[in-house]
Amino acid sequence: MESERQVALITGGTGGIGKETALTLANEGFSIAINCTSEPSKYVDLKKEIEEKGVKCLFIQGDVSNFDEAEKMVKKVIEEFGKIDVLVNNAGITRDNLLMRMKKEDFEAVINVNLIGTFNMTKHVVPYMMKKRYGRIINMASVVGVGGNAGQANYSASKAGIIGFTKSLAKELGSRNILVNAIAPGYIKTPMTDVLSDKVKEEIKKQIPLGTLGEPKDVAKLVKFLSSEDSSYITGQVIHVDGGMLM
Repeated sequence: MESERQVALITGGTGGIGKETALTLANEGFSIAINCTSEPSKYVDLKKEIEEKGVKCLFIQGDVSNFDEAEKMVKKVIEEFGKIDVLVNNAGITRDNLLMRMKKEDFEAVINVNLIGTFNMTKHVVPYMMKKRYGRIINMASVVGVGGNAGQANYSASKAGIIGFTKSLAKELGSRNILVNAIAPGYIKTPMTDVLSDKVKEEIKKQIPLGTLGEPKDVAKLVKFLSSEDSSYITGQVIHVDGGMLM
């Protein structure tokens, strides 16, 4: 029955890793709620693709970096499905530049979407999970949040913050059977990496023991695992999906 399905809310779920995650969880029988920043009518094809898997799909337009909008989005999912079992904080942006050239606005924009957006969505979802004494929160970090990267001080700081947030929240919520983990992707073939030149991509591959960039499905499959009962004794972890790039 539809009311018995688990419900996953995915931020930034319209492309790259987010889209693949939505499709993967839909395959597992999850009802899907996707946060988007554009008009939902733009994603009719994706909605149809998800619903063809026999599950319901809801698109919600909103800005995760806005505290009140985040609350409205969560309430809309609750009104539609009655619960949220899994929250995937995937929304993220980049504004790369060396610190000497980085504008204050670009630093703040990345922190606001990536880190504060993760706080906002989690803050509003957690009370519902606590009431049920069940939940899975999966935060999208990055290998650069662990190892840093020249030209990405803002992005690295936001992802490092997500790692600290994840570990702290795992300690706070463990007694309520709410598991909180982070995924740290390396270089994955997404619109973010599509802008890199072939020369840069070849240099990146030399740093990766497996010799290739990852696919969105490599991350989505880990989200599936962390959303399942198979991961019921795993919390507070940062799991790298990077082909061995950072060890």
